[in-house]
Formats: sequence, C-alpha cells, structure tokens
Amino acid sequence: MGFSSPRRSSLYRNVMVAVTLLGCTWGAWTWIFAQGTIAQYGRRAPASKGPRALGLVMLSPKGKARLTPIAIMVDGKFYDAGSYKGKPVPMALDFGVVYEGFRTGVSQGIFTITQPGQLNHNWIAEGTWLPAGAKPPETSKKYETPVIEDTDAPPKLHRGSDKPAAGTSDKQTPVPASTPPPSTPATPPAPPAAKTPPEPQSIDDPNRPLLRRGKPDPNARREATKTFDEDEFATKSKAATTTAEAAIQIIPAISDAGGPDPRTYTYEVKPQEEASYRAKMLELAAAELRAKTKTEGPANAAAKRRSPVVAQPPKPALDEVRLRIFDLSNSNEPVLVLSARTHVPAGDDMREPEEITLVARTNLEGELRRLFFSETDSRHLDIEPRMELIDAVDADGDGRGELLFRRTSDSGSAYGIYRVTADQLWPLYEGTP
Repeated sequence: MGFSSPRRSSLYRNVMVAVTLLGCTWGAWTWIFAQGTIAQYGRRAPASKGPRALGLVMLSPKGKARLTPIAIMVDGKFYDAGSYKGKPVPMALDFGVVYEGFRTGVSQGIFTITQPGQLNHNWIAEGTWLPAGAKPPETSKKYETPVIEDTDAPPKLHRGSDKPAAGTSDKQTPVPASTPPPSTPATPPAPPAAKTPPEPQSIDDPNRPLLRRGKPDPNARREATKTFDEDEFATKSKAATTTAEAAIQIIPAISDAGGPDPRTYTYEVKPQEEASYRAKMLELAAAELRAKTKTEGPANAAAKRRSPVVAQPPKPALDEVRLRIFDLSNSNEPVLVLSARTHVPAGDDMREPEEITLVARTNLEGELRRLFFSETDSRHLDIEPRMELIDAVDADGDGRGELLFRRTSDSGSAYGIYRVTADQLWPLYEGTP
C-alpha cells in the first residue's frame, strides 16, 4: 500500500487553484468584451433634443428675403415657432438668428434675421440671404496706411507775419494772437430734440434656449417689432398666383447650434427606373380613385346589389403629374410622392378637378406599398385638406428625413411634418391656420 507525498498533494492543489482562477478571469473578460461589442453596434446615436427651428425662406425676384416660422423642437417636442417664447418676439425670430436653407438636404445658403415683425397678424422676419459659396460682404472699413512725405529739407518755423513759401503743403494759416475774435451773433434757441426710435427690448432670460446665431452688425438699425407690407411677395389675383409663386423661391431652412451633418435625400435612379416607378405610381393612384368611386354614395351601392356583374370603370386621366423619389433613411429604399390633378372633360362646368397626393414605398419584393392617399377639391376642403409637398427635411435632427407638407383647408393654410414609417405617415407636427 503506497502513500502520496504531502509535498506533491500541496503542489497539485496549487495548480488546480491557479487553473480555476485563470478560467474565471478569461470568462469574465470575454463577457465584458461581448457586452461592449453589443453596446457599440446595437445602440443608435442619440438624436438632437433641440432647440431646432424649421422655417421657410422666401426669395423675391428683387432679392428680398423673408422667413416664415413653422415649428421649433425643444427637448424632443415640437411647438409652434410663431408663438413659442413670443415675448418680445418669438424665439425662432430673434435678432441675429441664422437659418441654413436646404433643398432635399443640400445647402442652398444662409439666412440671417435682421428684423422680426408681423404680417396680417402673423409673425415673420426679414433678413439677409447669402447663397452657398458666395463671399460674405465686408461690413468693416479697410485699414489704409497713412502717407508720410519724406523730404530732406530741414524743418522750418513760421511766424505769424511770414508767408508760406510757394509749393509747400501748408493748408492752414495761424491766426495772429493780437487779432480779436470776431463778434458772434446771439445764439439762436436750440431746436427741439428729434425723437429717437425706441430701443428694442432686451432679452435677458437666462433660461431662454439659444438657436444658431451669427455675428451682430453694430451699424444695423433695429426695431423691437415692425409691421410689414405684402409688396412683391403678395399675389393680387388668382390669375397671377401661378406666375408669382414660380418667381418666388421657397426654400426650407433650419436653425440649430448643433445637430447632425446634412446629407442629400435624393434617390438616384436611371431614366428607365424612373419611368417604371412612374407607371406603378399612376396605376396605384388609379386604383385608389376607382376604390373611392365605388364606395361613394348610396346609388353606387344599390346598383351593385341589383347587378351581379359590375363593369370596370375606365382608368382616370391625370394632369400635372409630378413624381419625387427620396432616400430618407440612407438605406437605399425609395420613398415616392406623386401629386396630380384629375382631368375634367371640356364643357363640363359642373365638375372641378380633384387634387391627389399619393405616398408609397417599396417592400422587400420591390412592390409598392401605399402609405398615404388624399383626394380633394375646393368644395371639400372642410372634409379633407389639400396636401402640397414642400420638400424632405431633417426636422428632428436624427439624421433622417421627414416630409414637409402645406395643408390647405377651408380655414386657411398651415404646415405639417410627417415621418415615414413601414405602413403610414406618422405626424410629428401639424400646425393650425
């Protein structure tokens, strides 16, 4: 019968303890590394909390620039930019606030507010527009080096009776000390002091958040508020509306001291692909119009009950078709927006053309999925507003684009911001007229 050595047993126990500790340490480091990797690739970059303001810059043919506020996001929530912190002026229209204009995510220029005011009891702002790539104007005077004449002649002293030599540059003649000063007439009464315009009320609220600001111009004349005239931005008649709107440029603009870097939201397609998307969108719009025609009115339902076979209605004709294709999430998934007007036959004075707006996106199979459809005319704006696409903008500062629409109802026009989801348009903000 043999016995093991105590020295050997102690060595064996030490080796087992070392192996166990090494295994535990390796497992712990593996778990920590895995958690760090998951956090790195599974967490989305934090979105902007604001303040981030959105407006529309209007450029007249004469170069005048105005801004209409739409919405402002503060702490992740949207508010009406025309009334948020509106004393003495709305925060989005404060002096010196800078907006950057974008078209489909591409910078077009910089708008700097110089004078806020009201037009028809609505807040707007006038300012300066600097196109992208243009050099800003110089407001300060250039320094000029003084010219000092260098002559080798010795200095000369002139007495009161001496006459300056010919050719010298002396322009002033000293007055003799003995000459009495000329008598001056009685001092007339001082004219009344001119009325100076009131200074703008200072905004010294320490809790008021700040938007992007530019360098103030000390020579600029500022008024607290101003009442603007419509002038060249107004349309005098309905016949001139189309021409005037075509001449006036409308550019979405964003003011944010931080936020993500801008990127384009244009979805690049070849002409053949665009024609294919256009045909699919027209077919989808026709199907929506036919479906709405079938469900309108009790007469159609009664006719359907009487006749088991219903004739397929003809494909509706559309005029003024416009198709825009966006890549809003940088995922190479197109989002399509179609706008058009239904065709009214000549001589039919009882019908009005209906304006339609269709928003769709493609699924994994490449088929179009309807997200939104609206159809209305001037007599039904109280039921369904007219939806006019303005552009794609990053309204909430998360790097993805949202769709900006002008909503026109029987009570007026306002703007709405909508996020494109998998199956619908989700409203982030809808203004009131």
